[in-house]
Amino acid sequence: MGESKLKLAKRKEMLLTCAGVQTMAGRVQVRWDTESTATPMGQLAYFIEFLTLTGLWSRWLESCPLSYSSPNAPSKAEVLGTWLLSILSGHKRYSHVTAIRCDGVNPGLLDMKKVISENALRNALKRIPETEGTAWLDAHLSDSMARLLDAPWILDTDTTVKPLYGHQEGAVISYDRRKSLWDNPRKPGRPSHSCHTYLMAGTA
Repeated sequence: MGESKLKLAKRKEMLLTCAGVQTMAGRVQVRWDTESTATPMGQLAYFIEFLTLTGLWSRWLESCPLSYSSPNAPSKAEVLGTWLLSILSGHKRYSHVTAIRCDGVNPGLLDMKKVISENALRNALKRIPETEGTAWLDAHLSDSMARLLDAPWILDTDTTVKPLYGHQEGAVISYDRRKSLWDNPRKPGRPSHSCHTYLMAGTA
């Protein structure tokens, strides 16, 4: 097979592996590249499609009690989008927001023009009144969980004990009184982290 035919066959294969995803910025094509380095944010486009089609993202934005009077202020989508992307990236500090400012794909899928800085995010969240902000978040949390109270489902829990050495935050020596033994099976008495993974299954 000639070189041109090989390129054509590869292009056809690429098009077949593309998946259409509906986002806030419109419909985009997502393709998995098996030859590139893995990324932890690769499946975020599908989660953004879920937020878009269910209306969760638009309702969360519209009901947010954040308001600006300056025309130079960031939009609600940029503030909440930066916050959301930072949380989904596993960030625990405002300074970690800098790590996602170079992302040229996911912010656009949320119809964001930019990822705001850590200071802008901190100041924006400070502008939300505590009482109104708590009610806003509680209402959306309750709305996302209320339907599960009437539906049968299964919660599968998997616990992994990770032995730790040195001084690490959260490392403790745990003891199970019911079994009269240390909960670290490989290194009894050694500080460890107990990692819990929860999988929801059996939903209709």
